[in-house]
Amino acid sequence: MNMKLAGSLFIDRHFHALTHRNYRYLWFGQCVSLIGTWMQNIGQSWLVLTITGSPLKLGIVSACQFLPILCFSLFAGIIVDKFPKKNILLLTQTVAMLLAFTLAILVLTDTVKYSYIIILALLLGLNNTLDMPTRQAFNIEIVGKEDLMNAIALNSTTFNMARIVGPSIGAVMMALLGAGWCFLLNGISFLAVLYGLLHIKAAPYVRKKRSSDGIMKEIKDGILYIARDPLLAQTVLLVTVIGTLAFNFNVLIPVFTRSVLHMGETTYGTLMSCLGIGSFAGALTMSFQSRRGPRLKLSIICSLVIAVCLIFNGLSSSVWICGAMLALTGYFNILFATNSNSSLQMHAKEEYRARVMSVYSLVFAGSTPIGSLLAGFVADRYGANGAFVCCGVLTAILCLIIIWKFRNQPKPNLLEEVGSDS
Repeated sequence: MNMKLAGSLFIDRHFHALTHRNYRYLWFGQCVSLIGTWMQNIGQSWLVLTITGSPLKLGIVSACQFLPILCFSLFAGIIVDKFPKKNILLLTQTVAMLLAFTLAILVLTDTVKYSYIIILALLLGLNNTLDMPTRQAFNIEIVGKEDLMNAIALNSTTFNMARIVGPSIGAVMMALLGAGWCFLLNGISFLAVLYGLLHIKAAPYVRKKRSSDGIMKEIKDGILYIARDPLLAQTVLLVTVIGTLAFNFNVLIPVFTRSVLHMGETTYGTLMSCLGIGSFAGALTMSFQSRRGPRLKLSIICSLVIAVCLIFNGLSSSVWICGAMLALTGYFNILFATNSNSSLQMHAKEEYRARVMSVYSLVFAGSTPIGSLLAGFVADRYGANGAFVCCGVLTAILCLIIIWKFRNQPKPNLLEEVGSDS
């Protein structure tokens, strides 16, 4: 009984979002589904590198997967507010499942081609364009503002637990049975999140359309709202830099493994797991600290530390040093992403939240095509070491410029804003 009470108090204090029934359904479904997603991620990267042998072509696949987000994210933010988010997620998760099964069939029947992977990456990116801002905005509907940061931290915990487990299982599957089984198991894993979504019962927020507002006017209104708010503007700019230059691991790590370390699938899976271990630790840290609320200073510090970690990783040629640097990078990446995400959602007004999060998706994931092509291009000519150093130096310079530009802006207390809303 005492153990049960202690466990209940621990969850209430550090993982309070799990006390919401609807969130538990979503969270447990994601625990299963995201393991499959990470199995597919490493399987696809290794498959492309095996077929083409080109870091640049691998960068193109990664760019294609995120290109639709770059092109259509702002339009997605308008759609998300006008339909029940649960219904949108049921659609997007089903489409993602079918795409995973399609890639599995192509690989298992030995009919896969580089061009097919490009097409499937574009379709998945188009699907994710709608899925990402929907998931971001759906959190607040099922946990409220008070537990929002805790829910985001728990989402990161799940994502990065999967980043540890998924690549490890995926590496074994690739070595023993081939990449096709990674894609097949990913498709099956979507059944867990679909089951969870079907059991969620939440009152949806649907914004009423004003007759005078066209789509372009609503998009412009959302962008101007961000630009006029110093906290939103600085956060979005920092996220743009980190999203573009510091999240190119699907391109750089497999190239680094093959060309610098001269290792195979198992080492690649291990390095991805190191990144996941650091990220998992960062997500737990944010879960424990979530009651303190997001702080802009934390995002600023993390952005600079990430830049330093990328540079040191590029200067190493040891598996151990690379693993340690990736773990540190993962830790501070998650602190940065969770803190920035929470800042935007908690600070934005309700009628603008979906549009703000669509901009977040645009700059965080939609900027990846630019970063992937840059990383692939530099790695193709100067090696993975040079690409890591290049990304780290550019990250540091751009973040320092943003910090200097906003140095005299007031810093609002987001916890007070939450209290005033409740």
